[in-house]
Amino acid sequence: MDVISELDIWGPDCPTHPPLSLDEAEGYCRRLAETHYENFPVASWLLPRDLRQHFCNVYAYCRWADDLGDELDDSQRSLQLLEWWRGELQRCYAGEVQHPVFIALRTTVSEFDIPQTPFTDLIDAFVQDQTVTEYDTFDELRDYCRRSADPVGRILLRLCRVYRDETEAWSDSICTGLQLANFWQDVSRDFDIGRVYLPREDRDRFGYSPDMLRNHVTNEAFVRLMSYEVERAREFLVAGMPLVHAMSGRMRVDIELFIRGGLQILAEVERIGFRVWDRRPVVRKRQLARMFMTTCTRHIWNSFASIGRG
Repeated sequence: MDVISELDIWGPDCPTHPPLSLDEAEGYCRRLAETHYENFPVASWLLPRDLRQHFCNVYAYCRWADDLGDELDDSQRSLQLLEWWRGELQRCYAGEVQHPVFIALRTTVSEFDIPQTPFTDLIDAFVQDQTVTEYDTFDELRDYCRRSADPVGRILLRLCRVYRDETEAWSDSICTGLQLANFWQDVSRDFDIGRVYLPREDRDRFGYSPDMLRNHVTNEAFVRLMSYEVERAREFLVAGMPLVHAMSGRMRVDIELFIRGGLQILAEVERIGFRVWDRRPVVRKRQLARMFMTTCTRHIWNSFASIGRG
């Protein structure tokens, strides 16, 4: 399912038609999730069955917002559509729903008492993508992550009913760490679309000049810069590890797999000697399978051990 093509049916300029039923709207969100689940755990069999539809509803919202920000070649058009999407969100919280995503999402935000802020923050991040393409300081980049990545984790905490100050801090650390890992994995891809996430203050600190950046130079300065950024991302991921034990059941495995997946991306960046201009580091399927089996086995063993101690 292509979100941009769906604008002809469900966009702001489409003909008015009767809203879908709740069952139809939920089916719409499931279909969207099943075809675009790579960035959200909607397809994982580890998800509790009673949460799967709610994850699909949240994912559908995120997918629409992301594609409105990233899949159009016209920034002004993206800004217009993101403001339309913000308006639909506001209508949803006012109890007025027309778009299938919000018909389904309305039940989720109501059942789990999810505030509007994390959803709004995501739109703000996508709006920022249209106007900000480079960051002077890491604090600025961290603030961007606070709106582009952390809200998803905060929503997840609400769905799992474990939201409190300490779990929020751990979740934010994981989400920011994952976002940073993706940035360092995609330095070249992002540059090609006009975005630079390596903070200027860090580039200056290690002597990596604007000319070197423009020419995709891999030298000692770049290796030291990337090594620094990779280690900082790793620290964020490790700092969030206590969240695993704050979750219940199979969600512990899911959260740990996210963390270990991010750590593996960073390890792959290191393995290729930080030559991310020349090749994109990827986590191979056998590595994912090994992480999955190791993590599941450890949690099963810990469960048996807890029963034995009881």
